[in-house]
This record gives sequence, C-alpha cells and structure tokens, in this order.
Amino acid sequence: MNEQTAAMGKPVPHKRRDGAASGLAGARLAAVAGRTVLWLFLLIVAALTLFPILMTVTGSLMTNSELMGGGHILPSDLQFQNYAEAWRQSNFARFTWNSVYMSVAATIGTLLVAAAAAYVVDRRSFPGKTLYIGLQASTMFISVGAVVLRPQFDLMVKLHLNSSLWGVILILISAHASTFFILLGFFKAIPRELDESAMLDGSGFIRTFYRIILPLLAPGLGVSGLFAFRHAWNEYILPLVFTLTDPHLQTLTVGLANLRYGSSAAMQLNLMMAGACLSILPMLIVYMLANKSFMQVTAGSVKG
Repeated sequence: MNEQTAAMGKPVPHKRRDGAASGLAGARLAAVAGRTVLWLFLLIVAALTLFPILMTVTGSLMTNSELMGGGHILPSDLQFQNYAEAWRQSNFARFTWNSVYMSVAATIGTLLVAAAAAYVVDRRSFPGKTLYIGLQASTMFISVGAVVLRPQFDLMVKLHLNSSLWGVILILISAHASTFFILLGFFKAIPRELDESAMLDGSGFIRTFYRIILPLLAPGLGVSGLFAFRHAWNEYILPLVFTLTDPHLQTLTVGLANLRYGSSAAMQLNLMMAGACLSILPMLIVYMLANKSFMQVTAGSVKG
C-alpha cells in the first residue's frame, strides 16, 4: 500500500511544476500582449496628435493653389517666403508683443490672486468657506464664457477699460479656478508648523506667506503659470471684442485670423498656416523654461 502510494505520488510534483511553468508562461504572454496593446494605443494617440501639426507645417511651405487643390501631402517646392509674407501681412512683431504683454500680465496676476486665495482658504477658517470652494469648483464645470461676455464688457466700459488690453487681462485673472485648486493642493502639502514657527519669531500672516511659504511653492507656481500663460496666449474672443475700436491692440490670435484673406479676396490658407507655425514658437520657449517645474512636480509625486 505504501509502495502504491509512493508510486502514485511520484508524478505529482512534475505535474505541479509543469502547471506552474505554464502559468508563468501565460502570465508573461499576457504581460507582453498588454504592453503591445498599450504601445499601439500610445502610437495611435501620438499619430492623431502630430498629424494636424505636420499638416500645418507642410501646408505652410506650399503655394496657396497647391494647398487648396488638395492631393498633395508634401510640397513640390518649398515656399519659405510664406513665413516672411505672413510676418509682413499680419504685423507679426506688433501683435506678438501685444500677446506677450497680455499673457505675462495675466499670468502674474493670476498666480498672485490664486496663491493668496488658496493660502487663506487652506490656513484660515471663515464663514462661507465651503460655499466659496463650491462656487470656485462650479466655474470649472459650467461653461459661461459666452453668457457673461456682455456683462463683462459693460463692466469694463464703466471702468474705461473697454478699449484696452487691461480689460482682457482683468477678465483672464478672474477666470482661473483651476489655478486656485492646483495651488490649494500644493499648500496642503506644506506643513503648518512652518507658519507657526514663523509667527513665533514675530512674522505676520502676510509676511509669512510672501517670505516663507511662497518660495516653497515654486514648482506649483511654475506649472500653474504655464497653464495660465497658455490660456491667455490662445484666447481669441476677448481680444477680438476689446480691440475692435483699436486694431493696433490686436493680439496674435486675432491677427492670424485676418491672414485668411489678407489683401486679396482669395483665402490664403498657406499664409495662415505659416503664421500659426510662427505663433507656437513663444509657447515652445515657455514650455522649455517650465520643464524644470514639471520634473520637480513629477519627482515629488513619485516620492510620495
């Protein structure tokens, strides 16, 4: 009986090892298949993202008849003069300065207002705090841009800012609830003991904010500033409305839209694409400058 049991029990370990090996091979195959599907998905997303950019770049180097006629993926002859013509027709230097001025001012104002508001909300308790946070959150999910455009314009008329870029800047500063919540998350990661130690040393609430807490917020300010700058740079409706009476105040987005027809009645899409390529250069520079902040935020999240 013992011999039969021993004889019958001998193959069992081999079966278990075979089952474990097949299970391990199946797990490896599933992992490889999962990575393959993930890479295919990422390649498709990258292709869909890069395709419009590549079409814009190639279209900017075509003649207008070649572009409008279709049937061409690559230009038969590179038309680099399109960039010079787009620069000349769109008053590119002036409009670029207007866009930079508006975007930088709106970004600085947004960061100061959002950082101060987030610091007070995180460090202080006051009546209506929950209501304030709820109202801020509601503005992120409800699009009211077109609805409030007329009241905003009427308000700027009363402030005599309806023919100035500062009217646009003030509206942009007030429309960044996302920046408030991003910075609020960063403030929650800063220990309150720093505030308490500073106040024990005689530092006031405002001084503690600007001299001690705000420098620790540099990565968050960099990321939030990038989003605020991008939003201001790409804004079209507000600059269009507020610069109708003074075309010299037009921003680059408004100027590029005027390139569709230029000085002729024919639509000039090649010049518009050339201007669009030129207009993304400042944003690329800003992204490169803010790359360090992105790396710091990513490193911090991985450590956490």
